[in-house]
Amino acid sequence: MKELRRSGEDYLEAILVISRRSGEVRSVDVAREMGVTKPSVSRAMGLLKEGGFIRINNDGYITLTQAGSIIAESIYERHVVLTDWLVDMGVDDDLAAEDACKLEHDISRESFSKLKAHIERCNRCKSRECF
Repeated sequence: MKELRRSGEDYLEAILVISRRSGEVRSVDVAREMGVTKPSVSRAMGLLKEGGFIRINNDGYITLTQAGSIIAESIYERHVVLTDWLVDMGVDDDLAAEDACKLEHDISRESFSKLKAHIERCNRCKSRECF
């Protein structure tokens, strides 16, 4: 299995989001979701398929493999947690989502785990001092 770059993680996350929303994913859906060209998606899908992260059936429908799903779920969780955290601190929704997208790829597992635990503690006690 090949190592993924940031863009590969973004494509896997987009596939996950689309599949949750509509159940079926095709390259055109990914292009629309990500705001990229169809040729870019086609190249990315080829690399992800070659890397063992996705399957593409004869009708062009894309599904995540177990390995792809694990990565997509992890990136998506980071995105949601970081976006919500930034919004809770008063950052504009769109800017928070944009910044979360940058942070989700670079934060270490340990730092994310500690940050997530801290946010959960703060949410339980509802203290604004935490944010």
